[in-house]
Amino acid sequence: MKQILVISGKGGTGKTVVTASLAALVNKKVMVDCDVDAADLHLLLHPIIKERHEFKSGKRAVINKNACQGCGRCLAVCRYDAITSNYRIEEFSCEGCALCSRVCPCNAIRMEENTSGEWFLSDTQYGPFIHAKLGIAEENSGKLVAKIRQVAKELAEQQQLDYVIIDGPPGIGCPVIASLSGVDCAVVVTEPTLSGLHDAERVMDVAQHFKTPVKLIVNKYDLNLSMTDQIESMCQKRTVPLIGKLGFDKKVVEAMVEGKSIVEYANGTLSQELRNIWKKVQD
Repeated sequence: MKQILVISGKGGTGKTVVTASLAALVNKKVMVDCDVDAADLHLLLHPIIKERHEFKSGKRAVINKNACQGCGRCLAVCRYDAITSNYRIEEFSCEGCALCSRVCPCNAIRMEENTSGEWFLSDTQYGPFIHAKLGIAEENSGKLVAKIRQVAKELAEQQQLDYVIIDGPPGIGCPVIASLSGVDCAVVVTEPTLSGLHDAERVMDVAQHFKTPVKLIVNKYDLNLSMTDQIESMCQKRTVPLIGKLGFDKKVVEAMVEGKSIVEYANGTLSQELRNIWKKVQD
């Protein structure tokens, strides 16, 4: 069983479009959307949720008003201004450090485990799909990514599937690192812009730090041929295989409106290039 991760150094490069196409092309696989802060792969896979699970991470302070004596010690030590003057916890300000509960002389403050999101096991026409939704202003997205990746891996092993296809988050932060851990190949999708080049290099640095094999795709390459040449030169210097160049095609937008992957919507040049890309990923 191989784990293939599709990532991008920045948002908006077409990463999810590529992942959805792989979902349509690859047999015997499970899909995972690790962009838990802003998941969107479900818009193209149309999942039917079979299981819904709470994701608990971190703790929040809770004040027992009946036991509170209003001494003000918790107000004095809270560096996040999470406690109001009438001794109420501001949910989105509390960082769960538990200092207030330690200094409270009457044990009026307790720390409760925080429900910070949900993760789902769903069925799609392409196969099983694991996805998640992190709560508003919640942290620990890396832990949620690690959780759904573990679930997907176990499911693939149980059902003897050949691939785990992962739609990774953009950037180079904690959820990207959690997505990269232990995968067999990272496919970086970039665009022919200066920021696209810069951010692709950054995410490749992260992948190569973890000794993860990297391949690269340039999306909408024909919108800026000189920048595409610079990206090709960068790949040659880094000995990173450039496995595909996808041209700009308005049918991609039409496919998104219809809620379909481009390989299902139109059997044109772009779809054929995506099929060639998958063959190179397998190699």
